[in-house]
Amino acid sequence: MGSEHNVLADRIGALRAELPKDVTLVAVSKTKPAADIVAAMESGQLDFGENRVQELQEKAAALSPSIHWHQIGHLQTNKVKAIIPFVHLIHAVDSEKLLIEIERRAGNAGRIVDILLQVHIAQEDAKFGWEDGELRSFIEHGGLDDYSHVRVRGLMGMATLTEDTSQIRSEFNGLRQSFDRFVASGQSWDTLSMGMSGDWRIAVEEGSTMIRVGSSIFGDR
Repeated sequence: MGSEHNVLADRIGALRAELPKDVTLVAVSKTKPAADIVAAMESGQLDFGENRVQELQEKAAALSPSIHWHQIGHLQTNKVKAIIPFVHLIHAVDSEKLLIEIERRAGNAGRIVDILLQVHIAQEDAKFGWEDGELRSFIEHGGLDDYSHVRVRGLMGMATLTEDTSQIRSEFNGLRQSFDRFVASGQSWDTLSMGMSGDWRIAVEEGSTMIRVGSSIFGDR
């Protein structure tokens, strides 16, 4: 166990050494045992990402309350209630329907829940998210005005799964420009979540403030 702990600590340390100080590392711990999360915590890591609600519930109940749990996968509306009591940040709010449900459940729980709006930037139909023009229209017409239990922190996006780094860079750059436009128009956002194990360096170069890294820390699943 000790050597496994050392490996995780070394990987997290190497990542942090490359990251600018203002970029948050979310360690994607989905499918990994609680022992791995405890080992990562021993190196000072507190932000962990999960995409399965049941697994997230079980880990949150069993592990330290000081952990910041990030819901990073596509979230179904009927699963929202289960994570509202403890979730730190919901990354993938990809529709008004989901936004409404988070507001309702957060209000019932007496919480203000931090979220990111997911923008569809990849040239793949499989990925979720708002189209950029759709989101602009929604916000410009006061779409966020009635949400008193939801706090939008910024945007999130996933680039196309491709070896073409110029395409990945272009997609991240486009999302950064969208983020900057929203902030310039008055949104008090501070988080731009983009970049995973395979492309986080490009994402950071293009302005990401939060990366989601799993395999580079915990190994392949």
